[in-house]
Amino acid sequence: MERPDLPLTPPAGDPPSEAPRGFMARIRNYFLTGLIVAGPVAITFYLTWWFVTWVDAIVRPLVPEAYRPEQYLPYGIPGSGLIVAFVALTLLGFLTANLIGRSLVDLGENLLGRMPVVRAIYRGLKQVFETLFSGSGSSFRKVGLVEFPSPGMWSIVLISQPPSTEVAKSLPGQEEHISVFLPCAPNPTTGFFFYVPKSKIIDIDMSAEDAATLIMSAGVVQPGSDSQKKIAALAEMANAARVASTPAAKQPAQVD
Repeated sequence: MERPDLPLTPPAGDPPSEAPRGFMARIRNYFLTGLIVAGPVAITFYLTWWFVTWVDAIVRPLVPEAYRPEQYLPYGIPGSGLIVAFVALTLLGFLTANLIGRSLVDLGENLLGRMPVVRAIYRGLKQVFETLFSGSGSSFRKVGLVEFPSPGMWSIVLISQPPSTEVAKSLPGQEEHISVFLPCAPNPTTGFFFYVPKSKIIDIDMSAEDAATLIMSAGVVQPGSDSQKKIAALAEMANAARVASTPAAKQPAQVD
């Protein structure tokens, strides 16, 4: 008795490997969606918690034990040191605003000004803090483009102040220059500082926060991108993978 020939084509229906492949695609998309939702929240809470505990570790030893909350409660209160620091700095600013406080500050500055090494450090840090935290200052609030590091290549810079009179006299040409800071990716706290002719800077409509995000992500996160749209797109991809992995027997038959 002869053995009948085996069919050359597999039976109708999806191959057995299609269902596992579609299932893994769904798991991958669901995982990426959950990562996009939970990742920024977790990192934000971690950085906030790190900052609060860091301030507590600095301020708590300065507070007498009789005034610490853990002396009267069975557990410590995170953030108590941050509250103490906020109240102390606010009180210091209030005392400095009057005549007596200003006189004490001037006395301390004159004392620091007599120290050769400390004088340069203190004056530099004071100018930086006054510029960054001044409500009327414009440093690092404008974003621009400069042709760097070679012609045809453009880099994002944060526009600062015009150079001082001494520096402006030493710069070549008669054109007005301006100081800029070019942050490096992915760490925007490091970079290059240089003077550029004002005509060589292209102003762009972008905030400093968006520029920092663009630099830290190395261009992955573009300004104006909506994270909710990305989440919806991943959810749609997961739904499409689920539909594609549905067996043909469960799909409605087409009528010719």
